[in-house]
Amino acid sequence: RRGHDPTRRIALRAAGALRGAGLAARVVPALRQVRPVVDQAGLSGRARAENVANALAVRPRALPAGARVLLVDDVVTTGASLAEAARAVRACGAEPVAAAVVAGPLAAWVGRTRG
Repeated sequence: RRGHDPTRRIALRAAGALRGAGLAARVVPALRQVRPVVDQAGLSGRARAENVANALAVRPRALPAGARVLLVDDVVTTGASLAEAARAVRACGAEPVAAAVVAGPLAAWVGRTRG
C-alpha cells in the first residue's frame, strides 16, 4: 500500500519488541542521503554497491559516539544499502550491531547462520 513509510513502521515495531524484552530502544531517523543515487532495480550487486557508495551520512547529533545501532530496512536484495548504512553509522563513531529486514531473496538466507 502506498502513502506510508514501511521502514519506519518496521523500526517502531522492532523497538517495541526490544523494549518488551527489557532493552532500551528507540527509533532515530539518523541517516540522510547526501548525494543522488539511481533506482537500484535491475542493477547487479556490484553496481548496487557502487551506486550507493558514500551516499549516506548520519544527521548531525543523531547518534552519539559508541551508540549501538540496529539498522532497519524493508527489503534486502544484495545488502548494498545496508552495508552503506553500516558504513555511515561507523563513520560517526556509532556501532551497527544488527539489521532487521522483512523480506529478501531466499538465496540470501538459505544456509546462513547467525554470528
